Amino acid sequence: MLRLNLAREAEWLDLALGVRVKVEPLTTAIMVAARTDPAVRSIAPGTPDDSIAVIFAKAIATRAIVDWDGVGDADGNPIPVSPEGIDALLDLWPIFEKFQTAYVAKGLELEAEKNVSPPSLTGSSVGATGTAKPAKGAARTARKS
Repeated sequence: MLRLNLAREAEWLDLALGVRVKVEPLTTAIMVAARTDPAVRSIAPGTPDDSIAVIFAKAIATRAIVDWDGVGDADGNPIPVSPEGIDALLDLWPIFEKFQTAYVAKGLELEAEKNVSPPSLTGSSVGATGTAKPAKGAARTARKS
């Protein structure tokens, strides 16, 4: 059963290293906006999947993260959320990995659910292939019109 979050309120997500971020629900609007992000649209053909994942996660995070705790500058002073700060935050592997699994992947699971294959047919001959071959020199019986 699909459980809808009708409240549509931002929630806190614990990442790693004492960092937590407040994120908007991963909605169609966020996904569409991320897909039209200039960095996403300029991905060159042949770009490795890992690089695409980072670019796309950053585009989503820039739109979804509205607040954070545990993020500071080089002197340890808290800094406000900014696109540059989000990019730098997601450059840290433990943070990126947790954001991917706890936020992005959950949204993509719903996308995958609607793209599943149809159920397989049943029966003893389903999926069987013919093994008979026509004899050499056998006449074809197709009609010409």
